[in-house]
Amino acid sequence: MNTSVVLFTSDLRVHDHPPLRAALAGADTVVPLFVLDRAIEDIGFAGPNRRAFLADCLADLDRRLRDRGGRLVVRGGDLVEQVCAVMADADAADLHLAAGVSRYAHDRERRLREALQADGRRLHVHDAVITALPPGEVTPAGSDHFAVFTPYFRRWSGHALRAVLGAPRTVRVPDRVHSLPLPAREDLTGLSPGLPRGGESQGRARWNAWLRDGIDRYGEDQDRLADDATSKLSPHLHFGTLSPVELVHRARARATPGTEDFVRQLCWRDFHHQVLAARPRTASADYRPRGDRWRSPESAAEDIRAWQEGRTGYPIVDAAMRQLLHEGWMHNRGRLLTASFLTKTLYVDWRVGARHFQRLLVDGDLANNQLNWQWMAGTGTDSRPNRVLNPVLQGKRYDPCGVYVRRWVPELREVRGAAVHEPWKLPAEERARHGYPEPLLELAEGLRRFRRARGLD
Repeated sequence: MNTSVVLFTSDLRVHDHPPLRAALAGADTVVPLFVLDRAIEDIGFAGPNRRAFLADCLADLDRRLRDRGGRLVVRGGDLVEQVCAVMADADAADLHLAAGVSRYAHDRERRLREALQADGRRLHVHDAVITALPPGEVTPAGSDHFAVFTPYFRRWSGHALRAVLGAPRTVRVPDRVHSLPLPAREDLTGLSPGLPRGGESQGRARWNAWLRDGIDRYGEDQDRLADDATSKLSPHLHFGTLSPVELVHRARARATPGTEDFVRQLCWRDFHHQVLAARPRTASADYRPRGDRWRSPESAAEDIRAWQEGRTGYPIVDAAMRQLLHEGWMHNRGRLLTASFLTKTLYVDWRVGARHFQRLLVDGDLANNQLNWQWMAGTGTDSRPNRVLNPVLQGKRYDPCGVYVRRWVPELREVRGAAVHEPWKLPAEERARHGYPEPLLELAEGLRRFRRARGLD
């Protein structure tokens, strides 16, 4: 019988899955394969939170395949070696794979193609699986990518997306291909206590509930830190348990102001992916160097540790950092605030912050994490590279009653109203009773240091 292999990577779903549907259309049996890639472990990209969420996703994907008569095959080790071994076991001629954008994804595709060609087998790479539009699908005149979001959004919005594919009814997997046991969340340690569950079932349930009850107010509510009014779909987009193509189609079908704002956020995700695809070095190097001489990790060690632990003395920053520790996730406004504080108030290299986020974030997407950090550091695509977010003003604007701060900073729960954003102004006896740390530095001092370093004075 004719057999194909589908290599799942960041696309752990059965709905709207072009590689799976193409493999089923061209073969009698299909091997759905996931490789626990040793290289991902070696580069430190497999933090406990993401490994736990991944375990949930793989278990759910296996259940969905079994509902259709199939199963998920899991292997571990070198990805290319394991793919070739499975194809040999299944006597498969074709491998189907979703296109990636990182340098590692490009290298993985090259290695697979070379290995398969040497063995007389074929690789089929499918676009618009991990992103709504493939990177490079729309480009400006004279460049291979857009460096500014607004013109990209205009072109992206006018470009037709592919149609949404339904989930297959039947998946037949040959018996002769063996699998390792599925990994389990319960076998892992060091997880954030409030880490959400993963899997396509969870993702689709959250999406349907939010589409019904939350998306229409997204534009007006998304930055209100206390309201928890974002979709929290980013982990599912990162692991591909939800299709960005399907989300755009279904959101646009509602045609409300909130859905337009949500689609814009999905476009931001595609924007960062097309930047990284064109400039892979930006995962670790400045997109637009500013001549920064960042404080060394050694000289800034105490400040960095206080920032990581949510002890900076600035309540809105500390609340966001503690949310990250507890949930493995952080509100988007919190991400902007904490990144601005680290890079521009403390003047610490954005890569230090990006690594910390990657260790903890369940949605730790390379393109979005690194390029959003560069945006706030002023080394990325931001047209205002020297903007500095004031945590006091931002706290009063986006958490005016202090609900978010008191939720995550219990030392300040007795402080009422907006005073919670400036606890250093409280009487000394009251400050001592709360036990909350004094600010690491005055904001004006941090601003002066940043402006001097950037040559703005």
